[in-house]
Amino acid sequence: MTLASPAAVPQPLLALRESLGASAVLFGDEVPQRNRNDWSTQPPAHPLAVVRPVDAAGVSAALKACRAAGLAVVPQGGLTGLCGGARPEDGWVALSLERMVGIEEIDPASATMTVLAGTPLELVQRAAAEAGFYFALDLGARGSCAIGGNLSTNAGGNRVIRYGMARELVLGLEVVLPDGTVMTSLNKMLKNNAGYDLKHLFIGSEGTLGIITRIVLRLHPQPGCTLSALCALPDYDGVVRLLGAARGGLGPLLSAFEVMWPDYWQVVTERVGVRDPLTGSARHGHYVLVEVQGTDEAIDGPRFQRWLESLMEEGALADAAVAQSVADTQAFWALRDACAEFFPTLGPHVSYDVGLAVKSMDAYVRACKAALAVRIPGCESVYYGHIGDGNLHLVAWVPGLSVEQQPKEAMDEVIYGLVREFGGTVSAEHGIGTAKKRWLGHARNPEEIALMKTLKAALDPLGLLNPGKVV
Repeated sequence: MTLASPAAVPQPLLALRESLGASAVLFGDEVPQRNRNDWSTQPPAHPLAVVRPVDAAGVSAALKACRAAGLAVVPQGGLTGLCGGARPEDGWVALSLERMVGIEEIDPASATMTVLAGTPLELVQRAAAEAGFYFALDLGARGSCAIGGNLSTNAGGNRVIRYGMARELVLGLEVVLPDGTVMTSLNKMLKNNAGYDLKHLFIGSEGTLGIITRIVLRLHPQPGCTLSALCALPDYDGVVRLLGAARGGLGPLLSAFEVMWPDYWQVVTERVGVRDPLTGSARHGHYVLVEVQGTDEAIDGPRFQRWLESLMEEGALADAAVAQSVADTQAFWALRDACAEFFPTLGPHVSYDVGLAVKSMDAYVRACKAALAVRIPGCESVYYGHIGDGNLHLVAWVPGLSVEQQPKEAMDEVIYGLVREFGGTVSAEHGIGTAKKRWLGHARNPEEIALMKTLKAALDPLGLLNPGKVV
């Protein structure tokens, strides 16, 4: 069935196709399946068209055409989002940046890289490494996600504790506004206080205020060595003390602090089948992966070893394993990243990304696990996260139920209700999209939400750019 015949397509889109080329503007059944949804669990949509420009001028022309036709537009990058932010609705236009890929410049003097927004994160990382630099943003979808999408959701990832969120890695942007205006602000300077820092309007706004097309990224020196240890602790108080000791004893070397609760540990070692690198069979209260990035292994290796030994002598650690090779480090991270294997192991489940004060996390976990079990008989849940930067992940499921049968609404009410009670956030690094829009008020007060709506109305008065998302 043809979803949109030429006769049903507004004239501005037909003219856009003439201008950009037939391969850049696809209608109806021509729209690829990938452009009909992101990684959220919502059903695929039927957009009127997908537009695939190659530069900011093409993005501008597309937005002007859609504005003339009164059509809603959803920006799309790698489509790896989990909250529906890049999912179109039926009859919308999907504006995909999939052809805007490439490294425009690496400036060694300013330690910056200028890239097109559709460039995959892994390509950015590799280009930085080949130039002798390090791009610090890293997450599991690195091979698929696009850097523009990473910025639109202010992605976090594994090393926020040292390098910060995505917004800390950006110096300049080129953005196309909803009316088609191209705002070019490709700043390379760390210090630039000439008026409002406009880039922060668009980073984390999930494509509702403008479409990011080019980016100046901040690079760091390549680490001379990476060292890691897997630590077992008797309780959460010990985890908090270990975090303080790592900050104080390792300083800027500390690059990751990943915590796994015992329910998560049991699932990944016994059900997923990841090897337990710790000695003995004792179960512990918590497990922590500590990673440092140094400049010289001959200096930083012994320092890291002495730090761990002092903790063992003090009785702060119940057990520990130190990586002796790159393979060991990868094996440690395999435990933390085993959540990617949960679907074939656990079956259908629901994943959550929340933020809480570090001191409150264990109390939240205990309250949440108990409340889920009471509200939803048979519900199981496991907990893990970055912790050092206040980010907790959890997975909840009722065994034997399909994806559609999982009681997600009841889970949401318990999980986000407790987030509000504990003064946390319903989204630490995945964004709001449509999936969490209902719960935005649990993390933002009415005055904050009103200002968000004011900004949206000012930049997109017709409400055509990703409408209905975030606020």
